[in-house]
Amino acid sequence: MTDRRIPLALGGLGAGLALAWLAQGQGVIADDPERHIAIPEALTMPLQVKVAYDDERILFRYRWPAERPHVYHDMLRYEEGQWVRYGASPVGSAPQGTYEDRLAMLVDDGRVPEFGRYGGYVTVGDQPRFFSDAADPEAVANHPHLGRRLGQSDIRKHLPGTRLDMADWRSVVDEAALTAQREAGYFLDLWHWRAGRSNAVGYADDQWVGEHRHGDAGQGPYTTNWDADADQPRWMFDPQATGRHALRWEQVQDPNVDFDDLYYLAEAFAVPFDPTHEWQEDDVIPRRLLREGQGSRGDIRVNGDARWEDGHWQLTLERALDTGHSLDDKAFRHQGRYDLAFAVHRDATGSRWHYISHPFSLGLGRTADIQAERFEGSPDWSQPWYEVTLFYPGQVNWPLLIGEAHAGAPDIADGVPVRSRHSEHQLAHYGVEMEFHEAILLHWRLTLLAGLLLMLAALAALWPSFAPTPRHSTEGDAP
Repeated sequence: MTDRRIPLALGGLGAGLALAWLAQGQGVIADDPERHIAIPEALTMPLQVKVAYDDERILFRYRWPAERPHVYHDMLRYEEGQWVRYGASPVGSAPQGTYEDRLAMLVDDGRVPEFGRYGGYVTVGDQPRFFSDAADPEAVANHPHLGRRLGQSDIRKHLPGTRLDMADWRSVVDEAALTAQREAGYFLDLWHWRAGRSNAVGYADDQWVGEHRHGDAGQGPYTTNWDADADQPRWMFDPQATGRHALRWEQVQDPNVDFDDLYYLAEAFAVPFDPTHEWQEDDVIPRRLLREGQGSRGDIRVNGDARWEDGHWQLTLERALDTGHSLDDKAFRHQGRYDLAFAVHRDATGSRWHYISHPFSLGLGRTADIQAERFEGSPDWSQPWYEVTLFYPGQVNWPLLIGEAHAGAPDIADGVPVRSRHSEHQLAHYGVEMEFHEAILLHWRLTLLAGLLLMLAALAALWPSFAPTPRHSTEGDAP
């Protein structure tokens, strides 16, 4: 019997060690583009903020680190007689670097109460784009409101009150309710600065978030430079005004950006595309045409020059305290208190591969996290920076946070703010954990099974030691 136990013990030991290696010897965290997973090397980053205002204007100044500036966005490269697109929204970082740096800020005046406690998390609903379980584009396109009315094919930012069930992206409330919500101020103002698609012409894109992420009324700072029917750009550089027909690919790939040279195409120096021109291999034309913002969408201007220098972007945005566009913008007033949340895209990332912040309060003449300085003439910016830590959010949405799977859901139901419960580092690691939730559970189960097998193998090997020693009979022995 003892001889049989030895192979059994060795087999159990081998199986246990093999399972232990599977569970512990191989990492769980790995990029998986097919599942829209790409984890940044740094899970947090700093952002500095200052705010100043007078009787008419409010200005926000931002500063953040970036290894290099990315200002080329969505480019058309001439290859073997065809115009090839580089820079469609990537999974993680665009390998050719053709995705712009961006800064976004959400603003509320207290009429979206969940936002002041939980920030941008409340805008992430069921099956958003670039999540591993993103909604089927055809299903979204066929939705009566999101697809047929708004012309969308994916799920983007939206507020909880715009859905009958936040865990079901399809359950949009009716048109009358959406209109009443917006008129009541139940929307977020979105300031969206783009290094490629708005900065060069001195604008930030002005948007708002309700049942979807919308542009404000009016003309945005860019449009699409592509004629799908002719399979070619619509516009090119005016050679008489610029001395060129196109950029060159080596310029796009150069990490040193000359902000005083042309790296963008704008209406002021664009002419209709000439297909008869002798285009050269590696000629490049931007797939976006920049233009002047108009109407409500043109409310936010770049104050001065937004530039990357010595490893940092520095940017100042300016807007009227009250734009007069009450259905698109949140008005600022002296003695007002507001909620803000920030996001930054860097390293040629787009879509959900950004860094976000906790919500912070802003006070204009009132005590708050961020104190706006009042000025006359021009701000001197002598006040200290307010230091914010941004973090990678991973695949965490609002249905998860308020659902049974989240241990903190009862705290959310009680209105406990996220900043009192979790640091940015904790939320970043939680976000990564949610990206690999199923894999982590599998490894946990394998670890448990490996432990049981090793225990059984040890018991089998040691069992002879626990067996009683046979007693020899003394009958018949000689005296």
